[in-house]
Amino acid sequence: MKSKNVTVVGLQWGDEGKGKVVDALGRICKYVVRFCGGANAGHTVVVNDDKFSMHLIPCGILYSHTINVIGNGVAFDPATALDEISALHARDVHIGADNFCISGAAHVVMPYHKLMDRLSERKLGGGKIGTTARGIGPCYSDKANRSTAIRVAELTNPQSLCEKVRRIVALKNAFFQATYEAEPLDADEIAAEYAEYGQQLAPMIRNTGPMLRQAIADGERILFEGGQGSMLDVDHGTYPFVTSSSVTACGVPTGAGVPPAAVGQVVGLIKAYTSRVGAGAFPTEQDNELGERLRERGREYGTTTGRPRRCGWFDAFAVRYAAELSGTSELALSLLDVLTGIDELKICTGYRVGGKSLDPFDPDVMGRAECVYETMPGWQDDISSCRNFQDLPAQARDYVSRLEQLIGRPIGFISIGPDRAQSILHNTSIESLVP
Repeated sequence: MKSKNVTVVGLQWGDEGKGKVVDALGRICKYVVRFCGGANAGHTVVVNDDKFSMHLIPCGILYSHTINVIGNGVAFDPATALDEISALHARDVHIGADNFCISGAAHVVMPYHKLMDRLSERKLGGGKIGTTARGIGPCYSDKANRSTAIRVAELTNPQSLCEKVRRIVALKNAFFQATYEAEPLDADEIAAEYAEYGQQLAPMIRNTGPMLRQAIADGERILFEGGQGSMLDVDHGTYPFVTSSSVTACGVPTGAGVPPAAVGQVVGLIKAYTSRVGAGAFPTEQDNELGERLRERGREYGTTTGRPRRCGWFDAFAVRYAAELSGTSELALSLLDVLTGIDELKICTGYRVGGKSLDPFDPDVMGRAECVYETMPGWQDDISSCRNFQDLPAQARDYVSRLEQLIGRPIGFISIGPDRAQSILHNTSIESLVP
């Protein structure tokens, strides 16, 4: 039987507008599951001009019928999660053990992870990765190291947690002092703080893998909510300027504890142009007046860090690669309204390296790539009130259709503004999405 599940992943460098699409799909799903990344990924949803920005809590929390899950593949920051829970409560959004749960096998972001992020980036200077300094990379590093890792379930046993934290912090302090001449961290203070987090979160900590597999057996629909974008994937992105987890649909089975067949239909998020935060190759970047215009009109400042994003033309060559990697069945296009008023639009359709056309795509050569562009006419009319595809100007419709052709996938959902209502359903095949 074909899976009813839906997986949402970004096909660029993140910030594609996944929050709004996850929110739209959450209406028809019983479970919404985060399977990768951590508090370095910010998703924003706007409901009747009311803005919700979430970094760890799945976006399905805004629906009363959904059960929201932090999977084992997430780098979990309990302090951030509790802050978000408090903020949601203050806005009358219900969140508790009945609709939110955390995998006990998820790994915990500790204070020394965040310190390591800051010290390492400072040491690298001009060669820094450009992390969010949320401790995500160091947390995953300890996960692989095993002996210095702490998982969520361990937060609920204060005595053993204290013993383990003392041992780990002694190792970290010795390293920080020798390498960075940093002041030592207080192990007992950290242990007490995180034991308190464990006490507060204990009702929500569960063995989520079996729960999700049972939901699949029962025929419930699950939405897997990805973080970041495919070009930041630790294996398949623009390494080393990437995140530290598997952010494509390939990461769902291991990050959520479900079989590969559970991935279901994959919706690939793209924005109508391209943006990137931090260092690394960006062939279509426009470090000029156009790039500044896209940044300001698109409000291209990080949800998590507030950092200004680098902006440029749409890169169809890179997006097609990302779509193939995740087995994307359809696309969701965001921020089409940002292109309004630009006379000519460019789309990158391929690369030349050393004067020769590149085929197949290879992220490792993006820093040396020369873009092959195709130019299309832009449009001047405001499209933010359009609710049907035919309401769009002809040039906007042509732009959407050309992206479909170049990427080889239909565009099922078009966003033309931040609010829930500013959306157009187009060539979607997702059951029950159309009212």
